[in-house]
Parts: sequence; C-alpha cells; structure tokens
Amino acid sequence: MTAVTKQTRQRVPAAERRDTLINAAMEEFAVSGLHGTPVDRIARRVGVAQPYVFSLFATKRDLFIAAVERGFQLVMELFSESAEQVRSEQLGASGEELLAALGDSYMHSLAANRPILMLQLQAYAACDDEVIRTHVSAAYQELGRHVQALTGATDDQLNEFISIGMWLNVQAAIGRADLDAACDWIGRRDLADQTVDH
Repeated sequence: MTAVTKQTRQRVPAAERRDTLINAAMEEFAVSGLHGTPVDRIARRVGVAQPYVFSLFATKRDLFIAAVERGFQLVMELFSESAEQVRSEQLGASGEELLAALGDSYMHSLAANRPILMLQLQAYAACDDEVIRTHVSAAYQELGRHVQALTGATDDQLNEFISIGMWLNVQAAIGRADLDAACDWIGRRDLADQTVDH
C-alpha cells in the first residue's frame, strides 16, 4: 500500500473528546434529565461507544455534573462579556447599569438558548442526590460571587438580581415570550394591577 492510498485514522485527543461529550451531554440532559438520559444516547450522538464514555467519566452522575458545571460556566462567560461590552461603551458605568446589562444579556440568552435554561432546571431537579446538590450549590455560589465581582453589587442587590433571574427562568420555561415585559412587571412591584391570563 502506497503512502498515497494508505488511509490513516486520526486520533481525537481525549481532552477534545471529553469536551465534545460534555457538550452533547448538556443537550441530552437538558431534554430528559439525569435519570431519563441513557449514556448510550450521548455516546451515539458523539460517535463513540458507551465504554469509552466511562473511560472519561466514571459514572453518569459525573458526566451530568460536568455538563451542569459547563452550563453555569457559560452563563458566567456571558456575564463577563456583557460587563466588558458596557465598560468599553460607557466609561464609569455604575454597578446598577452593569447589573441591568447582565440581566438583559441573560434574558436574551433564555430566548436564544433554551437548552441552557432547561439544563439548569434539570440540575435543580436532580438535587435530591447529595453529591449533585453539593456541586450545583457550589456552582450557584460561584455565579453569585462572579456577578458581585463584575458589578460591585451589594448582597441585597445580588439577592434581587438572582431572584429576578430565577423568576425569569420560570417564565421562559412555561413559554412566556415577552420576557422584557415580565422583567418590567417584577421591577414595578405592583402586584395589584397585574392580571393572570387563563
């Protein structure tokens, strides 16, 4: 066999394959959660055998945790990019302005990237598992610290920001299309004037 006709199969580095598996796992776990997602389905999505997945992740739970942590990391990266953009466009932007920009970027993300939202919800739903609960709690706390580092938010401001974010998660999950209006509604704190559509 000549060098021209000889076919060689290029090996994909384990680190790259691991990243690909995590990305595929994010999509699959977002749809059917920890217990409803077979590892074989994730493996087939990437084009590897199930035993290979377990050579990189000891258990399905480990793969789930890696996917959830990647999801939180993507939100933190989104916030970093948003804060950087505001600072580049507006010198001396206040903490309130930075928080508003982060909130806007998150709302747009909810509309454009439903799997990230659903993965968050699946992560919370899986917290009856103590190990998963520990990892999700740590990721959530890291997200809060990241927002404070980016904006200088006080604890009260952070609590309000996170509360509105969680409320928006619910609104997006149930299909409320106009999240801008939803955020305006919660900002007014005027419950008496709101009506519920039946």
